[in-house]
Amino acid sequence: MGGNSFGTLFRITTWGESHGRAVGVIIDGCPPRLDITADDVQRELDRRKPGQGKGTSPRKEKDRVEILSGVFEGKTTGTPISLLIWNEDVEGTAYEELKDIVRPGHADFTYQAKYGIRDHRGGGRASARETVGRVAAGAIAKKILKAEGIEVLAYTLELGGIRAEKMDYTAVGKNALLCPDPDAAVKMEEKIEKTRLRGDTLGGIVEILVRGCPAGLGEPVFDKLEADLAKGLMSIGAVRGVEVGAGFRVAGMLGSECNDPMKPGGFEKNDAGGILGGISSGAKILLRVAVKPIPSISLEQLTVYSSGRPVSVKIQGRHDVSAIPRINPVCEAMVAIVLTDHWFRQEVLKRG
Repeated sequence: MGGNSFGTLFRITTWGESHGRAVGVIIDGCPPRLDITADDVQRELDRRKPGQGKGTSPRKEKDRVEILSGVFEGKTTGTPISLLIWNEDVEGTAYEELKDIVRPGHADFTYQAKYGIRDHRGGGRASARETVGRVAAGAIAKKILKAEGIEVLAYTLELGGIRAEKMDYTAVGKNALLCPDPDAAVKMEEKIEKTRLRGDTLGGIVEILVRGCPAGLGEPVFDKLEADLAKGLMSIGAVRGVEVGAGFRVAGMLGSECNDPMKPGGFEKNDAGGILGGISSGAKILLRVAVKPIPSISLEQLTVYSSGRPVSVKIQGRHDVSAIPRINPVCEAMVAIVLTDHWFRQEVLKRG
């Protein structure tokens, strides 16, 4: 059975469940002699851990990473890297009364249909807790890319219908919602609080910008760069759509409007989003993901028991109002992992 590994030359396998003993990741294909410490990984994990702002789950996880293998005296050895993060603030009893109920918007029904068994505690493997391993692996991928001058930045473009109008990338790290528009961030926080008091949740849009990516990354036909980026981003549980460059706006454009003119200095605009023919063009790569509202809400919803008998349910427990902004570093991680994989594939091609 597959579905837990991602990548070709730079390959990750995540493991663990929301309320199991631990979560983690195994990374295969990382080159030797790369400087890596637990602190390098911890900085990224600290960006996604719960309990850090308005509207986030009060679950308190330190998310302290342990490097079990693949690193010796602060350098990678070229062998598989295994990273472990213990689950410490586990409250499985809150889910006991829901164990026979199919929660609306969750993977309860489909996991049961596929496996005939499921871990009902917090969603088990389908929980966003799984993304801890992705972010840990992404920390290593981002370090590899940084050495090549490639930077990945994810920011909140829209939340609860409120959209950023200013694009000040320096402001992203200065507000809790990782929004490039400080004024919009204030309105977003107000919307979060109002929605929380109603017992409901919010969706939004995360935009991911890649700067410094050279032309030539990606493979023709089935392994196009945007195809792998879309797969990586769509594999994140709350993501329901991906756009590249102008995205769905191209449907209303003329060819004369959509094409990006070129001059000796480069592209005049970038509606292609930095990718042409499945291969990076050297322009900035621009992606957007549509993030659905968290399905765990305290409002009454209609559903059924596992037996099929109807029931109404209010989901209690510790939940975010929105997957944003905690999903932002997860998006960065998946983009970094894809780019690192394709970087290595291009290096192999150049060596012949």
